[in-house]
Amino acid sequence: MSRLGFYIALPFLYLLAYMPIRVLYLLSSLLYVLVYHLLGYRRKVVETNLRNAFPDKSPAEIRRLSRKFYRYLCDLLLETFQTLRFSRQEALQRCRFTDSHLFEELATREQSCIIVMGHYGNWEWGGNAMSLLGSHQLYVIYHPLSNAHFNRFIIRMRTRFGTRLVPMQDSLRQMLRMRGERTATAFIADQTPPPQHAYWTTFLNQDTPIFWGTEKIARKLNLPVVYAELDRERRGRYTIRLELLCEHPADTPEGYLSELHTQRLEQTILRKPELWLWSHRRWKHTRPPLPA
Repeated sequence: MSRLGFYIALPFLYLLAYMPIRVLYLLSSLLYVLVYHLLGYRRKVVETNLRNAFPDKSPAEIRRLSRKFYRYLCDLLLETFQTLRFSRQEALQRCRFTDSHLFEELATREQSCIIVMGHYGNWEWGGNAMSLLGSHQLYVIYHPLSNAHFNRFIIRMRTRFGTRLVPMQDSLRQMLRMRGERTATAFIADQTPPPQHAYWTTFLNQDTPIFWGTEKIARKLNLPVVYAELDRERRGRYTIRLELLCEHPADTPEGYLSELHTQRLEQTILRKPELWLWSHRRWKHTRPPLPA
């Protein structure tokens, strides 16, 4: 998106932000017709991913699941911009913890932690709630966007409630600097790394590369690893569930944490597959051959 394109789009983004949420979901239903039926946005990618992940499902079941995903994708897209105008109260009403005692227990011990999660549910709203209610300063590891104007816009949106962003390439250096703070650093760990520098495992019935970064940083700093699951109760209402995956990562063998958080995410996805980002080109690489 060019600079001119960004400033043309900006008023429409704020229009979405201040639109009553019932009207927003009506618009989302219309957007679904456009995106799924008329444009067919990434339909081949989505349906291929679903077929490979669920080989036992019939073609009719795959099509039904694909439609459910696109309906949710349109909701997610439009919900995201509501962050621009949410009050603190509405942000907490829209995304709530079932039990935040885990953060409180870690805070009592003055212990920082790593949060691991996937592109599941509304992770943007989840970040708001963690910043507002968590006992730690929330940092989120992110990939800066190539468009500088849109990147600044997204940063403003994501940091409204106190979240701080750390570029992925600076994550370890920044976390070493933050050792004196009580922090929770969130990694969205289902992105696609270069295949030669990845941990490989089976995820949703497919060979899948996993970033080493989450595990390597957790082991190096020996920070407890917390899994966060963002479930949707209904349109516009989410629940965050927290689970302590590993209290002492430094004591674990190589690959253990990567396997653990990947399989935990798979369990989440299998319960409500439509809430995961199936349009992501997650399986574009093949597993490299083992050295001779």
